[in-house]
Amino acid sequence: MSADEVRLLAPVRPGKVLAVGRNYAEHAAELGNEVSAEPLVFLKPGSSVIGPNETVVRPSRTADLHHKAELAVVLSERCRNLPPDRVPEHVLGYTCANDVTARDLQGPDRQWWRAKGSDTFCPLGPWIETEPGTGSLAIGTIVNGETRQNGRTEHMVHGVAELVSHISSAMTLEPGDVVLTGTPAGVGPLRPGDTVTVFVEGIGELTNPVESAS
Repeated sequence: MSADEVRLLAPVRPGKVLAVGRNYAEHAAELGNEVSAEPLVFLKPGSSVIGPNETVVRPSRTADLHHKAELAVVLSERCRNLPPDRVPEHVLGYTCANDVTARDLQGPDRQWWRAKGSDTFCPLGPWIETEPGTGSLAIGTIVNGETRQNGRTEHMVHGVAELVSHISSAMTLEPGDVVLTGTPAGVGPLRPGDTVTVFVEGIGELTNPVESAS
């Protein structure tokens, strides 16, 4: 069987997804926001997860859907109160993520449950890499062949170990839980008919079509 005959599913079905906002200074600046002294963490439900080539559905209630390329960390063990130096031993590996966001719902709702957590708003994949290294990886987004985001993970304000340690100080992380580490500058709109690809160096590419809700 060739690779073209295989349908890849999301490489993990997390109980919860913890995402981090404003973790690249240039992205915070492009939206007129300040960088937080502590990581700005929010939840995306497991029900928002889809896999490679599955469809991102733009709900009828939003007219301003955005892409956000992110490095995703997949946990391997149950953990709580991890110091940063012990985080690597609790990480299964890394994958690509798209923190799909309904911008026009994010402000009015204040709590981002719809803007970030709607069905199909968390594409993950194409697989989990266990040894990509996370210090300086190219990361970005391509929409319909046009590069929209092109950053590097070294520009994260808070690194992987700090993020996971911080989150674990407040809640228990379970095997398969996912931490999204923020997005570089260049976020932009997704429209029905678009094809969006998130890439992370050393991991691969995550591609999804975009359609309107029927």
